[in-house]
This record gives sequence, C-alpha cells and structure tokens, in this order.
Amino acid sequence: MPPQFGHAARVALVATLLVGVVYVGCVVALNQAITGRLVAAVDSRLQEHLAGVLAGHRPAGHDHDGSRPDSDGTLATDPDADVDEAPVFVWRAVPGQPPVAVTEGAPVLPSGRVPAGGRPATVELGASPFRLVSVPDGAGRLVAGQSLAEQQHVADVIQDGEVAVAPVLLLAMFAGSLIIGLRALSPVEHSRRRQLEFTADASHELRTPLSVISAEIGIALSAPRPAGDYRATLQRIERESQRLRSIVEDLLWLARFDSQPPPPGAEPVDLSTIAGECAGRFQAVAQATSPGLSVTVSPSPAAWISAPPEWIDRLTGVLVDNACRYAGPGGSVRLSVAVRGNRVSLIVEDSGPGIPAAERARLFDRFHRATEQGGGAGLGLAIADSVVRSTGGHWRIGESGLGGALFEVSWRRSPSRGYGGADYPAPPSAPPVAPRAALPPAAPAGAPPAHPASGPAARRPDRADR
Repeated sequence: MPPQFGHAARVALVATLLVGVVYVGCVVALNQAITGRLVAAVDSRLQEHLAGVLAGHRPAGHDHDGSRPDSDGTLATDPDADVDEAPVFVWRAVPGQPPVAVTEGAPVLPSGRVPAGGRPATVELGASPFRLVSVPDGAGRLVAGQSLAEQQHVADVIQDGEVAVAPVLLLAMFAGSLIIGLRALSPVEHSRRRQLEFTADASHELRTPLSVISAEIGIALSAPRPAGDYRATLQRIERESQRLRSIVEDLLWLARFDSQPPPPGAEPVDLSTIAGECAGRFQAVAQATSPGLSVTVSPSPAAWISAPPEWIDRLTGVLVDNACRYAGPGGSVRLSVAVRGNRVSLIVEDSGPGIPAAERARLFDRFHRATEQGGGAGLGLAIADSVVRSTGGHWRIGESGLGGALFEVSWRRSPSRGYGGADYPAPPSAPPVAPRAALPPAAPAGAPPAHPASGPAARRPDRADR
C-alpha cells in the first residue's frame, strides 16, 4: 500500500463525513417540506368541508363514501368527495359536554382534544394520528378530522428510500474522494522522493571535494615539506575548490530558475551563429585536452528563433561539452542546425557509448548519471532541460549515426523579418540582434560556471553529464 494512502484515506473520510452531514440536513429539510405540503393539503380539505357544512351545501353526516341516506331513501351525494381519499369525520362539541360524532363510524373524540381558536391540530385518536380543524357553530364548535395514516405512509416510503440511498452515496463519496486524493498526492509523493534523492546526491557530491580538500590540508600540515610539494597541494586544493564552486553555482542557478524563472527577454537569434561560435571554442578545448577529438558544425541559413541569446548559448555549450566528455580522445562530435518547415533544430551527436533506453526517462534528473565515464556532477542536462522548457523547445533523444547519442532541440521558427534569407532581408535600420561575437576563451573542464545572468559566464563550456 502506498505511503500516501493513509493521508488520502483520512481526507476521504473527512469529506465523506461532511457530505453525510449535508445529506442528513437536506433529507430532514426535504422531509419536512413534503410532510408540510401533505398536511397543508389535508387542512385545506378539512376547511373546505366545514365551510360546505356551514353553508348547507354538504351534509354533515355523510358516510365514508361521500353519501348518506336521505329521508326518502335516496342517497344525498357529496360532489367533492373522493372514494380514494381518507374519509372526513365531523363532531359537534358543546362546552361542558363530550363531543358528539355527527359522521357515522367516527372515532371517539375526547373533550380535551378539540382544537381551540380555529388552528389545525394533530392528535392521536385510537392507533392513528388525526388532523383536526374546528369552526364556531352557534354555542359550540363543529370539528372536522381526517386520518393522516396515508400521509404518514408516503413520508415513511420516502424516508426508507433516503435511508437506503445514504450508504451507497457515502460509499461512492468515500471511494471517489480516496481515488482523487491518491491521484492528487501521487505527484507530491514523487516530488518528495526526488527531493530526498536530490538532497542525498547533492550531499554526496559536495562532500567529495570537501573531503579531498580536508585531506590535502591535513597531509600538508602533518610535516614540513619542500616548497614544490606545498605548491602541488595548493594546486590540487584549487582544482577541488573550483569543482565545488561549479557544483554550488549550478545548484544556485537551478534553484533560482525553479523558484522564480527570470523573464525570457526573447529576441531574434541566429542559431547557426551560436552553433559556429560554440564549435570554435570547444574545438580548442578538444585539441588541448582530448587529442584526436574533432568538433564539426553544419550551419543552416535562415535559422532564426526567438529566445534569449545567453540561454541558447548556454544550452549549446552544455550539449557540446556533454558530447565531448563521452566521445573521449579520438572520438568525434557533430553539431548541426537544420530548418524543417516552420521549426529550427539544434542537433548534437557524438561517437560515445550512447544512452541506454532504460536511462532516458531520468536523463534530465539532477545528479543522475547513466555512467561514470564522463565524470561531472550530473547537473548540465538538468540546466539544459530548464532552458529548453523555458524557451518553448522540444527534445528528441535518439541514436546518432556516429555510434553514440543524439540530442535534438527544436523551436518554432521566428516570425520576424530577421530570417536572413533573400525573401526576408533584415531592415538596415534595425538588424536582428545576434549573440555577441567576442567570446571569452574556452575554459577547461571543471572551470567554475557563473549565473546565466552574469553575461560571459553563461557562454562557457558547461558541465553536462548524462
């Protein structure tokens, strides 16, 4: 059973109890309204009957079927009577004397049960409740009554139906609330697990350089050493410090991006220009650190998109740096830009080991690395994914013809006039803004990254690991 089941069950139980309370309140109000309408109909019938008796249009002593024997043996029929309705009984009550039944078959009416003041009243006569209405008649009162057994039966049938529906309704409410709660808590639980994994991975990655720095300092201080040894120790500490700083700044960039993404500030950007500049600076890095590694670029004309130049430059650097790490010495990396219809794609391929299909689902998770071959902290592709999502791009991960991985990001082609083709020349007075031509020299792997908003730091080769 998932751990969030208990929370969802408690929420579903509370929701079910609230619905149950509301249901009971609605049922009580509905039953009172129905009973009131039925009793009001009886009161109206009794008042009409008494009015007819007083006016002489209805005989006071009619039988249950609405008729009574006349003096000549014929039947005097009550035109308003309904044989399907309960009979109306009439009594004459005189002060100081017990009420006398005027209608044959009427139950005994005690003196204390005669309603006074003309207001209808419900009393128990025998085993049935009766509704009584009285009007003045000379020195006494004329009382009409009708059994409420039929109305009580109707109310009981409705109440039985409501009681039978209540368990089904509450059970359906509980099951529905539980299912909705589990579905709602599923992403929360997933995020919580990822947060715990992220915290554990971040602690591990930060602890490693700190342990190395502490060990180097301890060894250096353990005994006097030549100046050259101290210098080598300081150089190793500096490298670990740079690695530590790189991890911290990447984490800070991601945290700021997640909490409050900066405004995009999109503008027409020539993707081919960024790809060419990125390939140039990584070619220098490849020649210095990985002999035989080649970085080629296949630019495409009129490859304009609308995005922040710094973000696209950072994304390109992350993907190329990632490809260089896995291609290794003697490998090859191919960077290309393609225009397909109304979309522009940036494609980075390498001759490395590729990406197993089972690892692609977690490829952009922070601190996740499919293999340890490329080194790094596993934050580069997480940064790249943040940039792609924020600029409206779409990923495609596959296998390259070079034998390794293929990363493709596509954007909608810019609708501005800065396409660069002959059909869409840029206006001389307001040319499209392209990325800065003057780029800083490429930093070696492990150089400290900077926040993307800091300008040149957003253009360095980034740490990218898959």
